[in-house]
Amino acid sequence: MLASSASRRAVRCLLVLSLAVSASTSLAETEGPKIDWKQGPSTADLGGKVAELKVPEKFVFAGAEDTKRLMESFGNPADGTEVGFLAPADENESWFVVFEYHDVGFIKDADKEKIDADALLASIREGTEEANKVRKEKGMGTISVVGWAEPPRYDTVSHNLVWAIRGRGSDGHEVVNYNSRILGREGYTSATLVTDPETLATLKPQLAGILGGFSYKSGRRYSEWVAGDKVAAYGLTALVAGGAGAAAAKLGLFGVLGKFLAKGWKLVAAAVVALGAGAKKLFGGKSEPGTPA
Repeated sequence: MLASSASRRAVRCLLVLSLAVSASTSLAETEGPKIDWKQGPSTADLGGKVAELKVPEKFVFAGAEDTKRLMESFGNPADGTEVGFLAPADENESWFVVFEYHDVGFIKDADKEKIDADALLASIREGTEEANKVRKEKGMGTISVVGWAEPPRYDTVSHNLVWAIRGRGSDGHEVVNYNSRILGREGYTSATLVTDPETLATLKPQLAGILGGFSYKSGRRYSEWVAGDKVAAYGLTALVAGGAGAAAAKLGLFGVLGKFLAKGWKLVAAAVVALGAGAKKLFGGKSEPGTPA
């Protein structure tokens, strides 16, 4: 078994993401879940028969169950919507994408011209302040919403709703969650890029290429909706606001490690199952444990 550089990188990403953690927090490692990393280039299923993703070369992918294990080991409760985790194989790259699928029904885009970015930002700030009350009760640092890194926009061709929120922790660290919601016939797929603000601009073209390799399977595409199919009770505007609210409800990606690290608990680092002949080359050829930055 090899210690996974992809896992170590994910831990570092989550450390960047956890705005509530003090820089002086002492971290330690212990053995974590065994993750079956799949090496690109390959094709991965997302949500079983729902969609698929072309995993690019020099990337690794974890399936639904392994994504749940990763999220839980990082302190972010899994809710069953997780369908995939994608990260660069290069341990010097500090970002990743989490995929989730929500079978809420067909989301009509009739309100695409009525998305009020200012009103949505005010709502997200309000929700974040409510979540801060919980963080304080748990001894965690607070989070403030700096503003849009990118206001919501909807592509009528790809049926992809995109927005990015920039946040700042009480320790001064900033992070960006770049959100993509890809609409389908029976629900939507969430693709969340987690990175720091300084690298967002350079990563957006890479993310576009990754999402270009995403596709719903036959019968699941947005264009294949027919009368009588289940229709969601909300539209695009509520999808942005509701998505932010849902994240706050489970401490969100912004606070994914805070509840653990605030108490000085041990950080769980995931391990990887050997991928065969290419594993040593992919993960540096060593079995040494990773040290989170």
